[in-house]
Amino acid sequence: MAKYDANLNLLFAALSDETRRDIVARLSRGPASVTELASHHKMALPSFMTHVAKLENAGLIETTKKGRVRNCRLTPDGMRPAQHWLDVQNQIWEERLDQFDAYALDVAKRKKT
Repeated sequence: MAKYDANLNLLFAALSDETRRDIVARLSRGPASVTELASHHKMALPSFMTHVAKLENAGLIETTKKGRVRNCRLTPDGMRPAQHWLDVQNQIWEERLDQFDAYALDVAKRKKT
């Protein structure tokens, strides 16, 4: 079995939740405070902070605290492990489909003769 980045499971687990994907989508437009991010979700702030913590633990976002305000931003390479894994899977499936296509063409050619 191929080895992948140790954080890959954390990353996919973090992205498995709609609220966390929404946070990532919002942060793709620029940094935001936790208060701003939480205002779009109907949940208590401690529950929302759990989502922020999972994204941070997965390496997708970084938070900084200035006074009483916690700001979030995307990390530059946060999605890289997932993108690498998806690229590898895409290459594997392209090769398999190419092999299947060649096989199907060969079977069709043999049927004609």
